[in-house]
Amino acid sequence: MKLLVCISNVPDTTSKINFTDDDTKFDTNGVQYVINPNDEFGLTRAMWFKEKQGATIHVITVGGATTEPTIRKALAIGADEAIRVNAEPTDGFFVAQQIAAVAKAGDYDLIIAGRESIDYNGGMVPGILATLLDFNFVNNCISLEIDGNTATAIREIDGGKEKLNTSLPLVIGSQKGLVAESDLKIPNMRGIMMARQKKLNVVEPVSATDTTKDVKFEKPAAKGQVKLIDADNIDELINLLHNEAKVI
Repeated sequence: MKLLVCISNVPDTTSKINFTDDDTKFDTNGVQYVINPNDEFGLTRAMWFKEKQGATIHVITVGGATTEPTIRKALAIGADEAIRVNAEPTDGFFVAQQIAAVAKAGDYDLIIAGRESIDYNGGMVPGILATLLDFNFVNNCISLEIDGNTATAIREIDGGKEKLNTSLPLVIGSQKGLVAESDLKIPNMRGIMMARQKKLNVVEPVSATDTTKDVKFEKPAAKGQVKLIDADNIDELINLLHNEAKVI
């Protein structure tokens, strides 16, 4: 079985976010980048298929040379080969087109993409990718088993979970729950050293048109001041909730 895992290079959630050029561009200065958490769950599940079923894992990212440390981490975790499409990921449709072009030539059985990236939260890439490739698709996937050409998946839906049977080739949108957080892989020294020897292919992008454009960014409004009320002063609490906060 041949797997392709899509890796997004995203800011660490502890990074301080700023914007430049009149809030039209994201300021990358001082920002630490990591593997998108939803992709990390997918990569860990791919590693399970490698260990239990002998699957081959390729990882792919769309981005410039600055993304290579992130994709090298995926190699250190255990992926066999990496592909970097040498283009800035301007929007979800553009990214999906680039991945689809690589996937068509790679003859993959299963493509694992995070449900969404934690920076732009577009949630578009897995579904568009499945459409472009004419693969089956399961989004919000929290469980995946494969037996031969048959896949059994569980996905989250409003108010519950849904169990599906489908066939390969398949694209899934992975998320928290696909593996336990305690099972997430941390590269060890041996993996880091081996990653240096593994193949990282840089390919040029195919011609594609952006369908969206970022116009402006805006930070959430600052939190208002907090009023502390004595625990015994219930009347004052009710008065503030009713007349000031207007929530009762």
